[in-house]
Amino acid sequence: MNSRLPLLLLSVMASAGCTVGPEPRTPSPEALGVPARFQSSSAPQTANAAELADWWDTFHDPVLTQLVEQALAANSNIDAAGARVRQARAALKSTRAGSWPTLDFGTSASRLMGVGPDAQIPDRTTYDAGFDARYELDLFGGQRRAVQASKADLAAVEANLHSTQLTIAAEVALNYVDARLAQRQLAIARANLSSQDETLQIVQWRVQAGLVGALDLEQSRQLRAQTAATVPLREQALSSALNRLSVLTGSAPGTVDALFETVAPIPMAVAGDIAVPAEMLRRRPDVTAAERTLIAETARIGVREADLYPSLGLSGSLSGNTSNWGDLTNASYGSLAAGLTAPIFQGGRLRAAVEQQRAAAIQALAVYRDTVLVALEESENALIAISVTERREDELVIAEEAARNATVLARSQYQAGIIAFDSLLDSERSLLTTETSRAAAHADRAAATVRLYKALGGGWENAPAPRSLTSTFP
Repeated sequence: MNSRLPLLLLSVMASAGCTVGPEPRTPSPEALGVPARFQSSSAPQTANAAELADWWDTFHDPVLTQLVEQALAANSNIDAAGARVRQARAALKSTRAGSWPTLDFGTSASRLMGVGPDAQIPDRTTYDAGFDARYELDLFGGQRRAVQASKADLAAVEANLHSTQLTIAAEVALNYVDARLAQRQLAIARANLSSQDETLQIVQWRVQAGLVGALDLEQSRQLRAQTAATVPLREQALSSALNRLSVLTGSAPGTVDALFETVAPIPMAVAGDIAVPAEMLRRRPDVTAAERTLIAETARIGVREADLYPSLGLSGSLSGNTSNWGDLTNASYGSLAAGLTAPIFQGGRLRAAVEQQRAAAIQALAVYRDTVLVALEESENALIAISVTERREDELVIAEEAARNATVLARSQYQAGIIAFDSLLDSERSLLTTETSRAAAHADRAAATVRLYKALGGGWENAPAPRSLTSTFP
């Protein structure tokens, strides 16, 4: 009965243990001032938003879909984020291991031999073996808080992976729009160059006929050269966008060039129902990562506070020594001990550690609030951009049609000698500018739609698991 009393006392102490430190929690959307709906959109806003997981499919462009899916499967940044998830999972296992006892086993054999023919000590082999066990009771919940923090760390790293995935998907779409815009503006420049060649030929005929002076010819040559100078810039923009797409898809520059041999229009999608702000915040992985980081830092306050209290450790051993391996169990002996340690004087180090961790939690809370506000800002800005670019493109469509008609009229009137060459020159210059601006406005509208999808947190739900989660090194 007396031998059971210490074990009974330890069991009572362990069951009476508490968990110190504040319970981790995050502010509600209402406490952060999150509005019930976005102010910059008249589109339907519902708690259950339209499916955003594969938003690139709404552009109905098979090349864009192929590039996004390839990037999600092979992008190096996604692989790096996946490796960080793998690290966090291993860290959680390591932290959980602290809740279990440790058991070590050791064994050895030694040979004692007499020296010389008159040795008095006979040859003998001795065997030693033993088990050592150690366990520290989590009386004040420091270990439980550590596991809680490690779980939150893992969730934050997983959310960062999802954030990387949606960012890569959006970057592919934006660079794809840039590539198609460069193709379109390159085609516009070449078409205007061909038209200006015709104008230059007309001016040359009129100069040869003595109808106009050399000034008209030089002005026509100047405009033609200025237009020709834009062609290399458009080609450079196209090459840069294609090279970026190759790298985003995990390939060397030039890999995706074959997909753009056929010129295609800039894709466009129309966003459907818009998620309400609260739904957007739940979907966005960067908000989730900031929230989980706040929980982890708050849980670590309990880890630091537990260091202020006594700790109770148990240790035991079982060992034996014999000259006959078969008799080792009969020659064994064991021990069991319990030790209670408590901090008496640490020069304020432990309380400073608690205060330091509280400051880290306050910082994490500020970061979380800022992340929420930035998410709302990005969503509102994307909604405004869609509205503005749509109105701008509508006006530029009218301007482009008028500029094209004016150029046709000006060329025929100049050829007939009705107007001066300056009018034709202005018409051709205005046509090039208007067509280029209209193409840019269309691309801006497509890019604004991509940014809206990104701001609403779509593009990671159906992404494949990174290769780095299961691959071996090297």
